[in-house]
Amino acid sequence: MSLVIVESPAKAKTINKYLGKDYKVLASYGHIRDLPSKNGSVDPEQGFAMVWETDTKSKKHLKEIADALEKTDKLILATDPDREGEAISWHLVEALRARRSLKKDTHVERVVFNAITKSAITEAIKNPRPVDMELVEAYLARRALDYLVGFNLSPVLWRKLPGSRSAGRVQSVALRLVVEREMEIDAFQSREYWSVKADLTTPRSDAFQARLIVLNGKKLDKFDLNNQEMAENAVQAIKSTTFQVASVEAKPTSRNPSAPFMTSTLQQEASRKLGFGAGHTMRVAQKLYEEGHITYMRTDGIDMAPEALQAARETIQKEYGQSYLPSSPRMYKTKAKNAQEAHECIRPTNFDVSKISSSDSDAVRLYDLIWKRALSSQMESARMERTTVDIKSPDDSIHLRATGQVIKFDGFLKLYQEGRDDEEDEDSGRLPVIHQGDALTTKQVIPEQHFTQPPPRFTEATLVKRMEELGIGRPSTYASIISVIQDRGYVKIDKKRLIPEDKGRLVTHFLETYFARYVQYDFTAEMEEKLDDISGGRIHWKDVLETFWKDFSAAIGETKDLRISEVLDCLNEIMGPHIFPPREDGKDARLCPGCDEGQLSLKTSKFGAFVGCSRYPDCKYTRKLDSNGTEDGSELTADGKLLGYQPESGLSVTLRTGRFGPYVQLGEQEEGSKEKPKRASLPKGLGVDDVDLKKALELLALPREVGKHPETGEPIFANLGRYGPYVQHEKTYASLDAPEEVFTVGLNRAVTLISDKLANPKAGRGQAAKPLKELGEHPEKKGAVNIMSGRYGPYVKWGKINATLPKDLKPEDVTMEQAVKILNEKLKK
Repeated sequence: MSLVIVESPAKAKTINKYLGKDYKVLASYGHIRDLPSKNGSVDPEQGFAMVWETDTKSKKHLKEIADALEKTDKLILATDPDREGEAISWHLVEALRARRSLKKDTHVERVVFNAITKSAITEAIKNPRPVDMELVEAYLARRALDYLVGFNLSPVLWRKLPGSRSAGRVQSVALRLVVEREMEIDAFQSREYWSVKADLTTPRSDAFQARLIVLNGKKLDKFDLNNQEMAENAVQAIKSTTFQVASVEAKPTSRNPSAPFMTSTLQQEASRKLGFGAGHTMRVAQKLYEEGHITYMRTDGIDMAPEALQAARETIQKEYGQSYLPSSPRMYKTKAKNAQEAHECIRPTNFDVSKISSSDSDAVRLYDLIWKRALSSQMESARMERTTVDIKSPDDSIHLRATGQVIKFDGFLKLYQEGRDDEEDEDSGRLPVIHQGDALTTKQVIPEQHFTQPPPRFTEATLVKRMEELGIGRPSTYASIISVIQDRGYVKIDKKRLIPEDKGRLVTHFLETYFARYVQYDFTAEMEEKLDDISGGRIHWKDVLETFWKDFSAAIGETKDLRISEVLDCLNEIMGPHIFPPREDGKDARLCPGCDEGQLSLKTSKFGAFVGCSRYPDCKYTRKLDSNGTEDGSELTADGKLLGYQPESGLSVTLRTGRFGPYVQLGEQEEGSKEKPKRASLPKGLGVDDVDLKKALELLALPREVGKHPETGEPIFANLGRYGPYVQHEKTYASLDAPEEVFTVGLNRAVTLISDKLANPKAGRGQAAKPLKELGEHPEKKGAVNIMSGRYGPYVKWGKINATLPKDLKPEDVTMEQAVKILNEKLKK
């Protein structure tokens, strides 16, 4: 029996079906070893020696593989057909050798396949090869580079720019793209311009629209009509004359289909058409691949295997007819910079299957997209006729133009049309029959005001496209790069657009100032080329690391004597226009609104950057870096806004803002006292405009005692915590559904929540206890009726009503009729 190793259990299950009883297929569950997250895992002083570590979960999978090896003399490594897949196979062999689980006579083979089909796997098994060490060395170089950048540059950030999370070789460059686009938007100056269109009719009473292109004998440029007065003059000029068709020109044109998907284009199109993020697209595609529906989904190749081309052409002829089939197959070549083209495109493994049956609707939708794109890529071009109608006034001083497009043969458009990013097709409209010399009637003239728009923010799709154009990253890394810069709080997504947070801007400007070379697009792309050269055997991997480390370590060393004040001065200058926008009252943008004397500037603490006054500690004004006041735009100072006074003590109640957001405070800190006044943060969803004296006193009164527990006599408290609202009894905590419940929850509901939590101590927030018996829907009202187990015995549960079962009634014997009766008695009480 031969032992076959793949990455995932789903893939193992699919492959096992094809190989039969002579093979055992196990999963490694991805990489079984990785570099530990600590200093010294890569040692440049020892020839870039690497320390690898197997985590607890991987040890379990490794043992399972080692145990299976005792019963076989052949190990077949069938991990993914790329650099990472080759590395997983290499790691596995090295780990098995380290634990002496590979016998001397064990035959080790490496097989690769681009699709999980019986024919592809059978063919791969017939053509084994050794582990490709050049691919492995390219992987080792990349891991070492990423480690050396991350574990040397991140500490510099922590020391010189406290609060920053980390930096990375590729992620920092992707972040720079997002930040620079936002800076373009900030610097953009909108310009006004006008266009003029006329609604015209032919002698046959057919209506169409034409736009003004020549006025007073001069061809109009975009900004020639730059105000309403000029536009109205143009309108009057058109209304005061007549028009005749000067020429009608119909030009045949064609449109070719798009290439089949590679990783980046799949992510882009799934974003446009399905609304998927890059990470979600790859997870769904991985599932489709492992189930044998599509070819390997991490690729920058767009060519299709000869047998797949033939299958696609047969499907086109069968489904759409000979007229939709080109005379010869279409061949594609990627335009992406540094493309490796190591694999096929992403396509269905069987073109006869246009729909898959799956409980996962996203998988069905993504497969449909892949099938249509791949099949349409081999279909005939669409043939169109583009018509241009030029219209002139009798004195030739005014010209109008109408354009339209008619599809003569739909070709590939019958099946699929690629989505677009921020584009419009001006020529998509159709025109009526128009003849040269036709006298036209002007029905209406419409002036339209426009303003130039800033460049659009990146979506995940357009960021991937830009990274691909620049040669930054690889198909397997796009999704993770975008995920990392979001997870670290450097960018946020709003309406599918990536917007840099201020901490992302800070990190980018810091790196551009002190490590400019390492966030340059060309440098990052050149490094990807060198990794390709390593995998192609054209350069030694340690030579690449030596060259990189020599310059990079020197750059790190130059920052050792850099003072934080120098960094802040530099960032204050660079980010000034963004952090300190012009004030409405015309005063100095950096004048402190708290004291009206000091100057605002960027400051740091161990919690991150913030804006503070130069007169500290006399003036304690601060605000968060990522807002010019509070989230709703109102300005709060550290000294706060007075809401009123607590009736019992007479202490002031103020609404303030700090580095962690708005909060309410009772009284002031007495001079010389270490005891801080009582404070309470505003819960999520509560805006500063919603906070009055009553609400502030409620927040400051927390924790609130709900009542005494009927069994223990100990108090139950309601409070707001780090993870949201909760009730507490002794050492038991149970979550509430909403913050406002902290002020309204009653004793009965609190006791029930505590009982449920005690009955299910491992249940996480929002996880309900499992019923002892499900009785079904309430016969008179909405909601399920169940028998539950509590700390103090079984009870009937319906919505928020809980009623204890009589001691003589067993849970399994309760009927719906009895349960409703018990609930009604509880409701009466």
